[in-house]
Amino acid sequence: MTRTTSAVARALERIERLDPALHAFIEVWPREALDREREAVARGLPLGGRPFAVKGPTGIRSYAARRLLAAGGVPVGATSVPGPGTHWQTWGRGAGGRTVNPWRADRTPGGSSAGAAVAVAAGMADVATGSDGAGSVRIPAAWCGVFGLKTTNGLLPSPDRSGLASAGVLARSAAEAERWLRHVLEDGGGVRRPGERSVAPGRGPASDRVVVGLARAAAARRVQRRPGVRRGGPGGGRGRPGCGGPARRGGDRTPAGAGRRAAGPGGRLDGGSGGGRRTTRRRCGCGGRTASGWRRSSAAGPCC
Repeated sequence: MTRTTSAVARALERIERLDPALHAFIEVWPREALDREREAVARGLPLGGRPFAVKGPTGIRSYAARRLLAAGGVPVGATSVPGPGTHWQTWGRGAGGRTVNPWRADRTPGGSSAGAAVAVAAGMADVATGSDGAGSVRIPAAWCGVFGLKTTNGLLPSPDRSGLASAGVLARSAAEAERWLRHVLEDGGGVRRPGERSVAPGRGPASDRVVVGLARAAAARRVQRRPGVRRGGPGGGRGRPGCGGPARRGGDRTPAGAGRRAAGPGGRLDGGSGGGRRTTRRRCGCGGRTASGWRRSSAAGPCC
C-alpha cells in the first residue's frame, strides 16, 4: 500500500500540516497507526484500516475504541479536551495550545469533545469517538459543522463512573456515524432490521425489567413520603392525590351547598382556637373529601 493510497497516511499528513494551528490532538501515533492499517487490510477486517481519533488520553481504552479496533479501525491519535481546573467545558487544550475552531480561529470549537470535532471537521480523521453527558458531543458538533451522535443512555457502557455520560461519535455525515455505530454495537456490524435492538453486554429485556422495577419502587416510596397523599380513594377514582373520585374540570362549580359554613368543635364556626374569624369550609369539588377531610376557604369554588 503506497502512501498516496493509504487512508491512514493521508490522515497523518493532514494532522502534520494542520494541527500546529488547530491544536486538536494531544497525542499522535503515526508508527502504530501504519502498522495497524497494514494488519487490518491483510486480515480483511470490515473497516479495512479506516482512521479514527479517540477522545482524550483515556479514549483508547474506551469500549467504543476497542470495538472499532476489533473491526479494523485505526486510531491515529488522542484528541484534546478541556484543561484541568475549569468549570467550563466548551473548549479544549491540545499539545500545542488552545484548540481553535477550524472555521474561525478566534472562536471556540465547543466541548468537551473539542479536539474530536475539530479533527473530523478538518479531515484529520474520518470519525472520532466522544462522550456526552450534557452536550459534550452535540455542542462541538454544532459549532464545528459536523454530525454528532449521543447514544441512548444504557445502550453502551458509560465512560463515566456515575453512568450519566453516554458514548458518542462525531462524523462528517449521518451515514458515517451509522457505519460507526454498527461496528460498535454487539451485532458484529451487521445490518439490523427495523425494530430490532442491539444492546451492550448486561443489557436487555431481563435487566430492563429489573431497572423498571427499581424505578417503580422508588416512585412509590416518594409518593408515600408526601404528607396527605393517598394511593387511592373510595370508588378507585383517578383524581388528584387524596381525592375520592375523578377530579372535576377547572371550570366546574362545586355542588350546591358546598360553601356552607360548618360548625366546628365547641360550636365555633371555623373550628379554630379563637379569634372569631368566620371562614367557610367545603367539600372537595370532585365529590369526595380532601386529604385532611375538609378544606378551608374564604370563598366557594372548584376544589380540584
